[in-house]
Amino acid sequence: MLNELLYGSGEPRLPLLTGDEARALVILLGALEEVAPSEGVRLAAGDMRFRIGSRLA
Repeated sequence: MLNELLYGSGEPRLPLLTGDEARALVILLGALEEVAPSEGVRLAAGDMRFRIGSRLA
């Protein structure tokens, strides 16, 4: 699902987020990861943050 949010379906893959938007999302996911009420939400936020961050590198 994350890939569908970041890229349009089909080829060629077009980014749906700009680099600045992706960086802002990584920051927001980090904040969510720290304060989320459940372990599942924390794990999902951390996973999405890692995946987006690795695409930015």
